[in-house]
Amino acid sequence: MASNSRLSAVAAAVVAGSLISLLPAAAVAQTTLTLSSWVPPAHTLTETQKAWCEELSKRTQGKVKCNALPRAVAAPPATFDAVRNGLADLSFVVHGYTPGRFTFTQMVEVPFLGDSSEATSVAFQRMYQKHPQFAEEHKGVKVITVFTHGPGIVLNTKRPIKKIDDLAGLKWRIGGGMINDITRAMGMNVTLKPAPESYELLSTGVMDGTLFPAESVEGFKIDKVIKYATRFPGGLYNTSFALVMNQAKYDGLPADVKKAVDEMSGEYAARLIGRGWDNVDRRGLAFMQAAGVQFTQADAVFVKAVGEKTAPVIDAWAKAAEAKGLPNARKLLNDYRAEIKKLQQ
Repeated sequence: MASNSRLSAVAAAVVAGSLISLLPAAAVAQTTLTLSSWVPPAHTLTETQKAWCEELSKRTQGKVKCNALPRAVAAPPATFDAVRNGLADLSFVVHGYTPGRFTFTQMVEVPFLGDSSEATSVAFQRMYQKHPQFAEEHKGVKVITVFTHGPGIVLNTKRPIKKIDDLAGLKWRIGGGMINDITRAMGMNVTLKPAPESYELLSTGVMDGTLFPAESVEGFKIDKVIKYATRFPGGLYNTSFALVMNQAKYDGLPADVKKAVDEMSGEYAARLIGRGWDNVDRRGLAFMQAAGVQFTQADAVFVKAVGEKTAPVIDAWAKAAEAKGLPNARKLLNDYRAEIKKLQQ
C-alpha cells in the first residue's frame, strides 16, 4: 500500500507539472509595465515605445507584460516627474519642455548636426555614457536611452523662407530647449507650445509656422495647413529626448528581467528609435511632396547667416555647461559632431 501511495504521489506531481506547462504565457507574467505616451497612438514614439516593451516581453519569456495607457498620465512638460513619482513606468521626455532643468543635453540641439536620427541618437548616447554629468541631470529615473529626432525643418503657412529676413513678421510655435535661443537669435517671433497643439495653433491662424522634423507633418496632421518647407544641411536644429523608466520599478525587477532591460538600453534603444524616426521622416517628406508643399533648400548664404547669428548661442551654452560642471564643453560638442560624421559614413 505504501508503494502504491508513493506511485500515486509521483503520478499526481507529473500531471500537475504537465498542466502548469500548458498554461498560457500571460499566466506566468510577473511584471506589468505601464506605458504613457503624450503623442498620438500612430506616432513613431508611441509605436517604438510599445515595440521596445514587447521585445522585452519576448526576451523574458513573458515575465513582462506591457500595458499601454489610453491617455497620457501627465502633460508633456510634467512627464519626467510623472515617471519619477510612479504615475507611469515608462515614457519619453523632451528635455527642452522644462526650461532650466537640463543644460548638458542642449548640446544635441544646435544647428547643422546630422541628417539621420539614428546617427545623432547613437552619438548622443555615446556621449551620455562617457560623461557622468549627463546622468546627474536625470536623477530619480532609470534612463533607458537618450535620443534625438531627425533634422529640423522650418514649416509655415504663409510664404517661402529663403533667407533670414523672411523669418521676421511671422508667428512661430517652438517646442523649447535651445531652439528657443536659436530662433530668438535669428529674430523670430516665437511662442513655446507642446507639439500636440500645433494643428489647432496653425489651423486657427494663432501661429503662422512651426519647426519640426519631416515626420511631424503627418504625425500631428498639419499637412492640410502647411504650405512651405525650408530644409538645411544637417537640420536647422534638433530636439533632445530621453526614454525613462520609474527607478523603483526597475530596482524591483527580477535579476534576469533587469539584465534584459540593461541589454536593451543604451545604443540598442537609441538605434531602435533612431531608425524608426528616419523611416517616418522619409515617409513625411514624401507625404509633404504629395500634399503640394513647396520646398526650399537653404543655400550657402542662408546657412552662413544662420551660423553667424547662432554662434553666440552655442558660446553661451558652453559657458553654462562648464559652470554647471561639464568640463571642456566646446570640445565635447566637437566630439559629438565627429561621432555623428563617423556614423553617417
